[in-house]
Amino acid sequence: MSETASPARLHQPDADSIHRLVHDFYADVRADPVLAPVFDAAIGDHWESHLGRMVDFWSTVALGTHSFRGNVFAKHMALDGVTPAHFTAWTRLWAEHTHALFEPGVARELQAVALGIARNLFRGYFGHWPMGEIAQAAQ
Repeated sequence: MSETASPARLHQPDADSIHRLVHDFYADVRADPVLAPVFDAAIGDHWESHLGRMVDFWSTVALGTHSFRGNVFAKHMALDGVTPAHFTAWTRLWAEHTHALFEPGVARELQAVALGIARNLFRGYFGHWPMGEIAQAAQ
């Protein structure tokens, strides 16, 4: 995990903490040997716009901003080369980052949303619910 996480965990998300969470998380995604190839193939040189959309998405989830518009499922179903290992790595990194930045209750809420998305995408890719891989990574 990148070294920018503060030792004092936040009690409540705000615009700045969501921005920081997304940017720090995706910095580690880009460095992850499992995740980086799929993300780089899908995003290419458009990381800034992707990060902006992800800040909008998580701001909508955590802050109720309604700034995100899009079909998360359809976008992800168009990606090639996705395996169960990608879901495990993604949820593990997300759990690490949310835990480092936020108090446990807030971190669990953000992890629950991510886990729900991951489960639905996993089912879309592989035709069945994950058998514990994702849930274990998020703990």
